[in-house]
Amino acid sequence: MDKVRRLRLAKDAMDRDWADPGLDLDAVAACAGYSRYHFLRAFKDVYGETPGQYLTHRRIERAEEMLRCANLTVTEICTLVGFSSLGTFSARFKARTGLTPSEYRARHVGRGASLIPGCYAMLWAGGFSTARSEKRPGAGPAYGDERKSADRRAEP
Repeated sequence: MDKVRRLRLAKDAMDRDWADPGLDLDAVAACAGYSRYHFLRAFKDVYGETPGQYLTHRRIERAEEMLRCANLTVTEICTLVGFSSLGTFSARFKARTGLTPSEYRARHVGRGASLIPGCYAMLWAGGFSTARSEKRPGAGPAYGDERKSADRRAEP
């Protein structure tokens, strides 16, 4: 397989899994079949930016879309697009767009359709956990049941 095709496979993985905060250089390099350092050099030679820069640009593009269209807080959007730090997200967003996320929203909201309710956007983006890994505790006695059982024990 040629070099560009292997790099394209890795780039496709970043395009597909951009919201995964666990997406790191080792995982993407494995998609291309390269070591992390060789992949870093090869990716920059072909695409003109590092894989980290490319992934950040993809995440910022998605955040711009969510800020324009969804009724979510900046913190929720930060998490949904794969950033783990609100400070890093805001700094990278401002460096890319020239505006803070809040300024961007204030400037661009109202130019299109109404905002999508945040609950729908979170559900669509996978922000809600629907599966529970732990069991809920069993139902305990209802209010007043403790007294009845204590009264029964007291009777001869």
